[in-house]
Amino acid sequence: MDNDILKVLYSKEQLHEFNVKLAAELKRDYAGKYPLMVCILKGAVLFMTDLVRELDEYVELDFMDVSSYGGGTESSGDVKILKDLDTSVKGRDVIIVEDIVDTGATLVALMKLFETRQANSVKVCSLLDKPSRREEEVQVDYVGVTVPNEFVVGYGLDYAEKYRNLPYIGVLKPEIYSK
Repeated sequence: MDNDILKVLYSKEQLHEFNVKLAAELKRDYAGKYPLMVCILKGAVLFMTDLVRELDEYVELDFMDVSSYGGGTESSGDVKILKDLDTSVKGRDVIIVEDIVDTGATLVALMKLFETRQANSVKVCSLLDKPSRREEEVQVDYVGVTVPNEFVVGYGLDYAEKYRNLPYIGVLKPEIYSK
């Protein structure tokens, strides 16, 4: 897998630093509130796992599987819920945990959904933010780092279900995904 990576953007140690920083912000803002943290599968699972280990507050975890990519490298803009929450968001403070925010389409759809389900509040925590690709206006409340407009994989992010298990985030060589 390493041979398919053009360059490493963020090392395992840097990812840990991002998690510590984000956990401190969440602890400050949610002290005593017992928020519902919603992990967007599959990409955010490694990030959320490490993030919640840095929290010493009570949180509840749930998971959604949402797709707007299929097997490609570009968002289709058509957001599909493949697995819905097991927990009601009514009256809850919800933190959507994402691996990366690029077009914003998925988050806009989820925020509207949680609003109709009467969540008390909805905030977004994303490891990576790629504002250069934004097509929808969306607020990302907690950001680990802003990334350049390159195709990144690792630490949960994939291409065709591969590379999620890399311990770092790297740029995938273009020849891998342009075949």
